[in-house]
Amino acid sequence: MRAGRLVVYASLLIVSVYGVPASVMPLIGSASAAPQPGNAVVGPQEFMDGISKRMFAALDGNRAAITKDPQKVYPLVDQILLPHFDIEYASQLVLAQHWRDASPDQRKRFIDAFYKALLHTYGNALTDFTADRLKILPFRGDATANRATVRTEVTRSSGALVPVDYVMRKTDTGEWKAFDVVIEGISYVRNYRTDLGAEADQRGLDAVILRLEREGLKIKASDAR
Repeated sequence: MRAGRLVVYASLLIVSVYGVPASVMPLIGSASAAPQPGNAVVGPQEFMDGISKRMFAALDGNRAAITKDPQKVYPLVDQILLPHFDIEYASQLVLAQHWRDASPDQRKRFIDAFYKALLHTYGNALTDFTADRLKILPFRGDATANRATVRTEVTRSSGALVPVDYVMRKTDTGEWKAFDVVIEGISYVRNYRTDLGAEADQRGLDAVILRLEREGLKIKASDAR
C-alpha cells in the first residue's frame, strides 16, 4: 500500500480520537464529560476514550452544515484535530536524514506544507465518519511511560474490521499527542519516509516541499473506503 493511500485511510480513523477546545464548544453544544488533554494524571487510554466522545459530538453537531458546505469542516479540523497531532515530530521522522540536513527555513516550510496537506486530507474524510465505526480496545503496556500505543478496531464501510494502532508520546507539558498511525501493521510514517525520502533523493527537498505546497497529498478520501 502506497503512503498516500495509507494516510488517507489513517485520516478516516484518526479524526475520531481528538477533542474540541473550549473555544469551539459553543459551536457544537454540550458534549460528553471527558478527560481533558494535558491532564498529567490521564493515561493514554482514558485520553483517547474521553476525547473521542467529544469529537463525535462536534461532528454530529455540525453534520448538516458540513454536508451542505464541505469546506466548513476545515476550520474544525484546524482547531480540533491537528493541535493534538505532533506534526513537527512526525515531520522529523518522515524526513529522517533530510531533516537533519535541512535549513531552518526548509524545516518550517515542510511542516507548514505537511500541516496544510493533512488539514485537507482529514477534512475530506470527516463528513461521514461515525462513532459506531470505532472501538477502542483494552490497553496493553505501561500507562505511566512517556510513549504508548492505543489499539483500536475500525469498521470499514464494507463491514471489514481493521486493526489500527495510534502511537503516542507525552510532551513536556504532559499532553498526549499522536505522531504515527499503524494500520494492519503498516506505519504511515515509515511509508511517507520511503516515498518522500526517495523523491527528495531524486529531486531535492525543495522540490518535495514545493510539490506539497502546490498539490498537497494528491489523494482522495474515497481511495481508502
